[in-house]
Amino acid sequence: MTEFETNVVKLLTPSCDVEHPEVSIVVPSLNESRNIREFIDWSREGLETLDVPGEILIVDSSTDDTPDIAVDAGARVLKVPKRGLGRAYVDAIPFIRGQFVIMGDADCTYDFRQLKPFYDALCHGADFVMGSRFRGSIERGAMPPHHRYFGTPATTWLLNRIFGCSFSDIHCGMRAIRLDWLKKMDLTSQSWDYASEMVIKATQCQLSVTEVPVHFLKDRNGRVSHHRREGWLSPFRAAWINIRMMFVYGCSWFLIRPGLFMACSGLLLVVSTAAGPIDIGRITLSLHWQILGSVVTTLGIGSCLLGYNVRSILNRGGKSRSPEMVLFAYGRSLTISAIGLLCGVGLALPLVFTYLSNGLLLFVGDQWRGHLAVLGLTLVSMSFQLFTQTLVFHASRSRLRYQETCQ
Repeated sequence: MTEFETNVVKLLTPSCDVEHPEVSIVVPSLNESRNIREFIDWSREGLETLDVPGEILIVDSSTDDTPDIAVDAGARVLKVPKRGLGRAYVDAIPFIRGQFVIMGDADCTYDFRQLKPFYDALCHGADFVMGSRFRGSIERGAMPPHHRYFGTPATTWLLNRIFGCSFSDIHCGMRAIRLDWLKKMDLTSQSWDYASEMVIKATQCQLSVTEVPVHFLKDRNGRVSHHRREGWLSPFRAAWINIRMMFVYGCSWFLIRPGLFMACSGLLLVVSTAAGPIDIGRITLSLHWQILGSVVTTLGIGSCLLGYNVRSILNRGGKSRSPEMVLFAYGRSLTISAIGLLCGVGLALPLVFTYLSNGLLLFVGDQWRGHLAVLGLTLVSMSFQLFTQTLVFHASRSRLRYQETCQ
């Protein structure tokens, strides 16, 4: 056994280590001495069916003899402090050598003898392959009823609605991804929310994604799951942090779409009353309605532009040019802002001149000028927001490029 140590992270390598693996099985473990040898045997059997060189990397923070058993069984072991499931994958990235990464659990609840569907999907062009227990099979007693019939379907439905995707099981632990995309995802989750973060970023980066059925097995050899070890609140904490991840990254759903609706409806009200009040049945859309439309437009534009800016910060490494790059093109945005500002000021000036010439008073006969002024001030507000958000966008992009250069 060879040992390498980097700060608090220690890599243990077996005597039968593979030199140039094409596939890396990367699995966190915490006190899995009951099942780790069988899991590694399953993984080796699965790698043999692929007929390609592969490695097994166990990311371990155990207090029992799990790492010794794993190394003896032929796996690499990366010993890390106990910092959460998501953090284990982040720590493992610099030590992964294969171009294809297959992830899962070390408790033998996923059958790692069945690796071929994941490998074949990656070989045929997929960037990210999700396992699906609901499209495969779930052994009786493997999943609590509230997980199977409520928790997982509900959070999967919510993520699909927010991000416009069609996954059937976002919490399936068995998944595969190309190493280059795993690095570009820049995972930040420390715990169970890594599952949602990977799915969200795969969608935002426009990866080629597919699902394959998997067989989910119940705990073996008297093992107790981590959720049960941590108490009855553990599943609810896991659900909460996954939902929090969806809300944080779901700016399109919470900011852009509502913002576009508010901006369009508000602007329609402002423009339609720009020449003066109009009657629609028993309702008269007066200056007060136009002011309401101006406020709604301002809020909507602000929400929409902020959403695009946030989405640009979160969406790193996508496959195609993002719409944010078009929306916030520096020269175009500043030109539109300048034109909008000049037009807005021009529409507001007649009311200003009237106000000054009448001894700082406005009369009922000046109402048409008031309508034009509200339209003008709306254009000024929109132009100012586009200008400032463009500056923020380019400042954040410059910062990201600097960070990437320093890495």
